[in-house]
Amino acid sequence: MRTRSIGLSLFAGLAIVVSACGGGATTAPSEAAMSEVPSVAPTTAPTAAPSSNLVIGVVTDIGTLNDKNFNEYSYKGAVDGAAAIGAPQPASLVPADQTAYAADIKSFVDQHANIIVTVGFNLANATVQAAHDNPDIWFIGVDQSPICVTPEGLPDANFACKGDAKTLLPHYISLQFQEDQAGYLAGMVAAGISKSHEIGAIGGTTLCAPCVRYIQGYALGAQSVDSTVKVDTAYVTNDFSAAAFQDQAGGKTFAENFLAQHAAVDVLFQVAGLTGNGVLDAACAANISGIGVDVDQYLSYAAADPCLVTSAEKHLETAVSAAVQAIAGNTATPGDNLFNAANDGIGIAPFYGKASLITSDLQSKIDAALAQMKAGTLATCPATNCGVYTP
Repeated sequence: MRTRSIGLSLFAGLAIVVSACGGGATTAPSEAAMSEVPSVAPTTAPTAAPSSNLVIGVVTDIGTLNDKNFNEYSYKGAVDGAAAIGAPQPASLVPADQTAYAADIKSFVDQHANIIVTVGFNLANATVQAAHDNPDIWFIGVDQSPICVTPEGLPDANFACKGDAKTLLPHYISLQFQEDQAGYLAGMVAAGISKSHEIGAIGGTTLCAPCVRYIQGYALGAQSVDSTVKVDTAYVTNDFSAAAFQDQAGGKTFAENFLAQHAAVDVLFQVAGLTGNGVLDAACAANISGIGVDVDQYLSYAAADPCLVTSAEKHLETAVSAAVQAIAGNTATPGDNLFNAANDGIGIAPFYGKASLITSDLQSKIDAALAQMKAGTLATCPATNCGVYTP
């Protein structure tokens, strides 16, 4: 499930030049034959390596750069993109706290960066403001869609979203992901390995549309494998307080209570960031299977490895790299840019030591569903209220 391509239709026109060298066994020519071969000078010069003087800066969310999560994979994407175009390696800044977002972005503005990557929806307002104030600089906002601006192109605190971001902020690209597709694949895994025919999912907050899409897709994917499966869901909170995504201990307690109420659940999907790591802690303690979110949590949260089967992924590295290359190639599209199965923007992580849980029949169904997603023929979210929490 880890095979990745970079045929990204969202950035149409981005040329990827691949040089291949193939050869087979040959018989050495005789000395006479060699003497008859004329000396011919090359008719074409070797292809020069790409080179670019674009300066790229990355402002992560709070935490650490090497977090095995959003910060690290987004930064790696910027590094990959820079290498592909021959630009210097990007510099990075990790804000001390949320009050430092704007200042850290301005630091790269003052250093005359050409491209500034900001990581996560928490930086959306600061990125919108910077894009408005610095119209000649390209901004790449990771997971900041949909872009919501006023008619003047400023951050919209009321979320009326009456401005056309792609017109008002023509150098701001926001990368969004079709979480319901990744959730659908995770749901297929959950239903396929469940012995009780009852699985669960816990989201951080009902106000998080990506969280809701993950869980909506999870339910549909599970039902595609087992029409009798029961999918129990809950959200930690109904606001954007720290409880939603930043409270691991609280997440474990919430999940323990959830499992007490739904004793038959034997697979649990977390969609709640750091709070969700506590959900995985509870799953492992209960000796049931867990499914991670956003990145490969086998790598990002080793404590869950004993019970972690897979993770629903956003391919952050691929998306950021493609955006950088599109800017360099003058093919970038401002506004919201969607990454999904069709352009390798989503997927599920390898099964590692849990591969024995995945039958050949289940793997065939997963492969077929992914192929249908790539073709755009599989519905993975409700036709109405996709991304909208409905009790």
